[in-house]
Amino acid sequence: MPFANWRILEAPEDLAPEAEGRPCSSRSSPPRKFICLRLQACGTRFSRRIARSLTGQPYRVQLVTEFGITEESASGVKYVPDAGIEDATYPSDTLIVTGPYGLPKNPSKETTQWLREQAFGSRRYGSTCTGAFLLAHAGLLSGRRATTHWQYADRLATVYPDIHVEPDRIFVRDGPVFSSAGVTAAIDLAFSLIEEDHGRALALWVARRLVVFLKRPGGQSQFSDALTAQTSTTSPIERLRLHILANPRAELGLAALSDVAGVSPRHLSRLFHTKFGMAPAAYVELTRIDIARRLLEESSSPIKAIAYAAGFGSPTTLRRAFLRRIGVTPLQYRGQFQTTRTGDIREGESAVDSS
Repeated sequence: MPFANWRILEAPEDLAPEAEGRPCSSRSSPPRKFICLRLQACGTRFSRRIARSLTGQPYRVQLVTEFGITEESASGVKYVPDAGIEDATYPSDTLIVTGPYGLPKNPSKETTQWLREQAFGSRRYGSTCTGAFLLAHAGLLSGRRATTHWQYADRLATVYPDIHVEPDRIFVRDGPVFSSAGVTAAIDLAFSLIEEDHGRALALWVARRLVVFLKRPGGQSQFSDALTAQTSTTSPIERLRLHILANPRAELGLAALSDVAGVSPRHLSRLFHTKFGMAPAAYVELTRIDIARRLLEESSSPIKAIAYAAGFGSPTTLRRAFLRRIGVTPLQYRGQFQTTRTGDIREGESAVDSS
């Protein structure tokens, strides 16, 4: 079972801080070493590009596999590791464990022990995609908040009930431990690590260099709802998922949803409890909250307009839903997560409307 160990290499001369208007790091620290543990195949070579784009205090990246031999990814691309776990015994600054395509098998005893030793010796450690299962098997996520690919989040929560799984998050930071959703969500996570080490200006520059969001709008549900709905729209539940997502301002009470699904209200409630573990009303509210979150992150629209667009009807209803489900007000959420800070209170908009 292969892993990936990233030792962050010193940036080449053509990527020096003064070139191309590139900002210098706002922090002063020695070069950092990343170790990324990679089991089976996972396309995360983007990390090397990110590392090379960093300036000021460079990273060194090392790719490690269990046996230190050439491996082949699920897409057929072969990669050559820098070392095997027997050789990579010295501590690292950051350990990243990546997952395979699908669920990984439990690692060997030697790998599990190596994971524990590396994690305890690292400043921070974490996973991308289903790599969370490997950390969980080693007991390294116990009592922590974590996420994984939305398709396997329920499985992670069931198999490891001592982990606080947050299935809608693109990535989660819990002290020195981090985790991300699908493979590309690791890019979002990497920006967070870069920002922690070198400041927001450099992280934003790297994001622009790679032509991606510094902070991606919305959570995993924007993908899980849409992608799952594309898989099948024949069942009542799938038709309703699409309907709710496309019509958040519509009447979405139990009777109205039953008409759309073509089943009785009682049967619909049973379907929702079986599929999602919640009532239809709770699912509708969570969908509306996710829509509001994306609008708060992406736009500078007034809170009142966002409340209407997401189907809450009033800023007060939106505010209550946010406090109940997320624990912050819409204005506080915007201040924390909006990529471009344009969320100031507009003239004529009351403090109540804005919170």
